[in-house]
Amino acid sequence: MRNSAVAGLMLVTLTLAGCGGTLSGAGPYKGDIESKSQSAAYDLVDINANTIAPFMRPAAKPTKAKITSPLAQSVRLMGGDVINVLITDNAPEGSGLFAPLSTGGTQLKVRIDDKGMISLPYVGHQFVAGMTLIQVEDMIRQKLKGVTTDVQAHVDLVGDLSGSVLVAGAVKAPGRFSTLQGPLTLLDAVNQAGGPVMEPHLVNVTVRNGAQASTYNYEDILAGNNFVLKPNSEVILDRARQRFVAMGAVGEPGLHDLPAQNTSLLDALGSVGGLKESNANPQGVFVFRMGESDTKPTVMRIDMRDPAAIFFARQVVIKPDDTIYVTNAAVYEWQKIIGPVVQTLVLGRALQAN
Repeated sequence: MRNSAVAGLMLVTLTLAGCGGTLSGAGPYKGDIESKSQSAAYDLVDINANTIAPFMRPAAKPTKAKITSPLAQSVRLMGGDVINVLITDNAPEGSGLFAPLSTGGTQLKVRIDDKGMISLPYVGHQFVAGMTLIQVEDMIRQKLKGVTTDVQAHVDLVGDLSGSVLVAGAVKAPGRFSTLQGPLTLLDAVNQAGGPVMEPHLVNVTVRNGAQASTYNYEDILAGNNFVLKPNSEVILDRARQRFVAMGAVGEPGLHDLPAQNTSLLDALGSVGGLKESNANPQGVFVFRMGESDTKPTVMRIDMRDPAAIFFARQVVIKPDDTIYVTNAAVYEWQKIIGPVVQTLVLGRALQAN
């Protein structure tokens, strides 16, 4: 009876061991990836000195030596702006409508309403949205011409919704920043917002100014592609899609950020703890990459047993959305099969002893 039970246990164990789909694993076996039957689904490329060229990471771009020289942009007023209007009247003492320049003139602080209008004494309600400061000064002088003898007007922007820049997204202190102290470059605006919350290569910067929208990588901006922002621009920082997946016999499988722009395969493996020495197959390191719309996906294979492969892995670039997959060693797969058999034999021997 006991012998029958032991035989039954061994039969079940051997049946499960012989069924590849039942054994645990993170992905396909090395032989399945290399099988010719899969060639219609993707191109399998052995990375060596003759094939590495299309997969090499590009040379680092040199940092630009230019310095951005901010030039003042023409500010157009809009609803919400606050302007300071100074009107002086040089008429004979006591006969002017406004204070003379010698006493500081007449100061009027005015907010432009949501319809773009302002209201001033003897000038009335006037539409100023879209006008420059000089145009507002000319308008005031024209409206007061004939009302008083010798009037002068000067307009300053003291609350510049129209000239400010909005910075939002992945920054430490988002907000709206004034250009009253001078024009803002993109780096100025981001620095005033506390800087990005992630490493530069993981940050994309979108700049909108009402006429167009452009997106840049923040690391490129730091390399010298800085520029002056137009008034009333919006600057949005968000996470760049710079991720890859590590699977199989690596130290830390999962979804990871690329550690740098133009990350090499060796750097990517290092960032996930490298190959697991206990069960990794160094000859079964693969990189899966989706193809373009008109090309097949590519699977790169690299034999890390080859000393030259260390240099190749340093040159191969890992792109966002790549998958690095390290297969298990054959002896490890065999241990998964033989382990349950040995355990069953030990259990059977224990049962017979009883």
